Amino acid sequence: MFLTSYNSSSLVIDTLCDKAGEAGEDIAVAYFYFDSAIQKEQSVANVLGALLKQVVGGFTRIPEKIADAFRKHKKFLGGWKLQLPEIVKILGSLSSLQNTFICLDAVDECAAPDRAKILLSLKEITETSPTIRVFLTGRPHVGGEVRKRLPEGVALLSISPPKGDIVRFIHTKLSEDTALDEMDERLEGEIVEKIPEKFSDM
Repeated sequence: MFLTSYNSSSLVIDTLCDKAGEAGEDIAVAYFYFDSAIQKEQSVANVLGALLKQVVGGFTRIPEKIADAFRKHKKFLGGWKLQLPEIVKILGSLSSLQNTFICLDAVDECAAPDRAKILLSLKEITETSPTIRVFLTGRPHVGGEVRKRLPEGVALLSISPPKGDIVRFIHTKLSEDTALDEMDERLEGEIVEKIPEKFSDM
């Protein structure tokens, strides 16, 4: 599923984590939040490696085949990192052992070349494991790309809060402003008018 609202992502992730923590539920939840300010640190291998680490951390006992792959890399000087094809293969293998949710927030803030590779890697992982579910959020302009890279079973859902909720939120934040001398009725009115309009364009 692809949502165009950031506010919903944390709620979904929290709900999934709560569900995974319930007795008797065998669910793995792995998530990553993209940030355009640190795109260089969000390479494909780093992102999928972070997801793999979370999935592995949820196992009480790591499957021997997976443990062997990590041991093999530790033998190298400095600890040779797993390469992308290996990460994709292991993620698919682990996800086939339990219900797994992968959540990626703000995929539009990922650099375009990396985003394409991440989506293609997710496609490969989902083809390997039928029990995995992918949940993405981002601005509408990358929705077509998501549908193209992940064509099977993709549902695009646009979510926007009512204008009244945005206005109430702005008024609440303005009431907490400590620089009261810098705010007058004209400026406050302009803020309340313009911000909801910008939000609706996202």
